[in-house]
Amino acid sequence: QVQLVESGGGLVHAGGSLRLSCAASGRTFSRYTMGWFRQAPGKERELVAAISWSGSLTYIADSVKRRFTISRDNTKNTVYLQMNSLKPGDAAVYYCAGSDSWGGRYSEFHYWGQGTQVAVSS
Repeated sequence: QVQLVESGGGLVHAGGSLRLSCAASGRTFSRYTMGWFRQAPGKERELVAAISWSGSLTYIADSVKRRFTISRDNTKNTVYLQMNSLKPGDAAVYYCAGSDSWGGRYSEFHYWGQGTQVAVSS
């Protein structure tokens, strides 16, 4: 099993940027598809981005396309979510997750971090 710890959340003005990091420990990180989800109060959890084990395949939700980028560094057991041009609607708790296989937006995630809060002021 893999343990996931997110960091990098905080408060930013609209139009600003944040980079979230997710550090993994435990079983071999490089074997896992990794994803970032978010959940705002009263809303369903949403898959924002996913990346295959090698980094060659990515999925980005339409709601954040051209603003968010997912990447990973398997030598550091870390996956990143670069968030640019942030909007108030991006405010949520962001969760890192791991999956045993790649399915794009349909990947099934079994491993979860505790989440990191992102707030965006208008």
